[in-house]
Amino acid sequence: MASSGAQRQGYHHGNLRQALLEAGLELTRNGGPSALAMREVTRRLGVSPNAAYRHFADRDSLLSAVAEQIQQQMVARMLTHASGGRTKVAARERLRAVGLGYIEFALREPGWFETAFGDIQPVDPAAGGHALPSPLTMLVSALDALVASGDLAETEREGAEWPCWSAVHGFALLALHGPLRGRPHDQLWPAAERTVDAVIAGLLL
Repeated sequence: MASSGAQRQGYHHGNLRQALLEAGLELTRNGGPSALAMREVTRRLGVSPNAAYRHFADRDSLLSAVAEQIQQQMVARMLTHASGGRTKVAARERLRAVGLGYIEFALREPGWFETAFGDIQPVDPAAGGHALPSPLTMLVSALDALVASGDLAETEREGAEWPCWSAVHGFALLALHGPLRGRPHDQLWPAAERTVDAVIAGLLL
């Protein structure tokens, strides 16, 4: 009980919002979105639910913020995958790496992946939806780079993100919850590469 009181005092004077996010990340990493409960988050931090509600209106708002944090982490890993430590990458290679980086994150972090994309919101701001998820923004940028490099005709660019995203997201779901579930990585990865290569080949016909 003494340690709980010490935690309350520490978080009262610290950054409670960030602590709530970190606790949410920890819970969802292994348990997915269903593991995130405001009562469990506040219990871990030793704070009252009322204290948490000063930063997040409810469980859904915390979950949304956690999902955004996960998407940012996903983008960071996709960028690392895409660059391979190099400062300049060809447009086609960049698109391939973005797709494979998306799948790799899903395979390595299934709980976070489900949390980030388990309830995808509308992504067309012009239609009254939310802003594009960060990983999709990265895909859009990679496709725009193909147009700039001359690999993709501008007339073929509109809407190209949807078949690309469908391919990698669909493969991730097959690997996590479908008929590919449980297969070892050395079997999954060649199939992932073939999926990404096939959609790029179809795009650049």
